[in-house]
Amino acid sequence: MLPVLYSFRRCPYAIRARMAICYAGVPVELREILLKNKPPSMLAVSPKGTVPVLVLPDGRVLDESCDVMCWALAVHDPDNWINPAVSREASRLIAENDGSFKTHLDHYKYSDRYPEQASAHYRAEGEAFLQALEVRLQQQSFLLGHQPGFADVAIFPFVRQFSLVDPDWFSSAPYPRLRHWLNYWLESHLFTSVMEKYPVWQDGAAARYFGCTAENN
Repeated sequence: MLPVLYSFRRCPYAIRARMAICYAGVPVELREILLKNKPPSMLAVSPKGTVPVLVLPDGRVLDESCDVMCWALAVHDPDNWINPAVSREASRLIAENDGSFKTHLDHYKYSDRYPEQASAHYRAEGEAFLQALEVRLQQQSFLLGHQPGFADVAIFPFVRQFSLVDPDWFSSAPYPRLRHWLNYWLESHLFTSVMEKYPVWQDGAAARYFGCTAENN
């Protein structure tokens, strides 16, 4: 019996989880869902109703994306994405990404829902994090060194989402190293592999399998 992964293709949390699973080469049963019509089987194991949700053969449930990433990398981590020397800094960066930056990203992306401020205001708030990443990438190829790691994959889907709100603005914004880093991941076989479109899964549907071994270039 394979682990079961409930996922939503465009969700950045689900993207980071799928990338780690793909990189580790761990096969899972993929259940692509619609967030507006969540299957009862998913809600039964994870009532909070967010993705990803990984149900392991022994019955354990992982419903935090970084926990799913850590599970996959514990199985196989050929390029040492988990580096104890930078684990504290990786945790700090990811916490900032998942906290204040994600809040600013949501306000920017859905600014019509937050009419208290203009879209440009929310974008400027999010730029503080982008600026910090740009400074890092001026010194090194990846966020925590010269090799890709856990933090890069955990943060990349959110920077991608930010860039897509206004691609014309992002293409001329003062973040050349960040754009280079983003394009590295966008063009990677790893990312394109996990963004394949699957039909929406429904309770009782036949199993679909997901798993790959991909290089990060």
